[in-house]
Amino acid sequence: MSAPVAASPEATAGRGLASSLKRGVFWNYGGLYFFYFAIWQIFFSFHGLWLAEKGMGEGNIGLINTVMAITALCLQPLYGYLQDRLGLKKHLFAFVVLCGAAVGPFFAFVFPPLMAWSMVGAAVVGGMFMALVLLAGVSVVEAFNERASRANDFEYGHARLFGSLAGGTITLVAGWMWANVNPDSIWWAASFCAIVLGTLLFVARVPRQAAESAANGETSAVKVSKDAVKRLLTDRSFIGFVVLMFGTAALYDVFDQQFSIYFAEHVSHGDPVTLFSYVVTIQIFLEAFVMLIAPWFVNKIGAKRGLQLFAAILVIRVLGSALVTTTAALIAWRLLAAIEMPLMLVSVMKYITRRFDVNISATAYMLGFGVAKSLGVAAFSLPFGHAYETIGFANAYLIMAVVIIAVTVIANFLMRDDRDAEPTEIDDPQEPELLEREPALA
Repeated sequence: MSAPVAASPEATAGRGLASSLKRGVFWNYGGLYFFYFAIWQIFFSFHGLWLAEKGMGEGNIGLINTVMAITALCLQPLYGYLQDRLGLKKHLFAFVVLCGAAVGPFFAFVFPPLMAWSMVGAAVVGGMFMALVLLAGVSVVEAFNERASRANDFEYGHARLFGSLAGGTITLVAGWMWANVNPDSIWWAASFCAIVLGTLLFVARVPRQAAESAANGETSAVKVSKDAVKRLLTDRSFIGFVVLMFGTAALYDVFDQQFSIYFAEHVSHGDPVTLFSYVVTIQIFLEAFVMLIAPWFVNKIGAKRGLQLFAAILVIRVLGSALVTTTAALIAWRLLAAIEMPLMLVSVMKYITRRFDVNISATAYMLGFGVAKSLGVAAFSLPFGHAYETIGFANAYLIMAVVIIAVTVIANFLMRDDRDAEPTEIDDPQEPELLEREPALA
């Protein structure tokens, strides 16, 4: 018996935010996004300041981020395989939550002795641990919630906007705690968010159809065969998707890594750091607004075109930053990110579920997006960092724009259109083991 087929794009297009807001399950999954990305924002906003205050140098702080990326790169293929086998079961998500709950005790009782022993050792252990919560964990959260949104019949993008709201609000809350309580309190706030996250995960509704199947001794999990993965990896659309994520989603991160430095160099009045923080806060809240309409928009134009539009806006941001550096212009280039991120996230999920077998959507997401993006960040960070120092930011941005355009053109020829594609499940009668049902997990 096959797993429930995902809703069609036409059905998806008919879902409105107003109807979703009336459903408790929508708020439940929105809460999962909010409290997970609250942990994410606490770490990425404050870990550099906290570590520097504790005496860790910039090189070792950078090492933490490198170890996180490498650990995530190793874990994401495994996580994708496991999540596809689990289907809508919460085991792997619960593991991420458990690691998140341990953030407070880790930074209070484990990390300081590690730093006293060896800063490098502390950076390696810290990076590996936080990868379980963040760079690897985020793939589990996104893949599970996207699958759940299809099963519960609401838009992934509408629930995902709660993550953007968390990014905008938790920075203010954690900043207040840093200044008025103590810097260590932010890690306990992260643990608190994980506890709330775990509670919301525990009560998250399993769709009725899946519950009835489980009662009959069936499960939403499938046996992910080598043939299914091989079919995915040799699909020209998947190859094009990987190329696009490698050269656009990765360069989105690489571009933003040191944009604050470039911004500060060209803002001559006031406090550029404070101004930049205000701009980022506004961008995050605008991002949440755009996320409201992104699902409708991507349904209209197609996910492939949504990804191409994301790439085009990224080119505009990069080229604009290289050529026009007034304060107003730099603010505008940064605010364009509020359009980019929703377009990318929604288009990625819709392209995966429309063009590839939904039974291995987590594998497709973690390999096609997570691994491709991590490889791209690893490949581009060092050369562009060197270019910033040798030829300057503006010239490096011009080169970056050329790379983005090149990979977008290549991907365009490889990726098939998705506008007439239905979410699919591959059930090959010649390979019955492909979707063989596993015994239900306890």
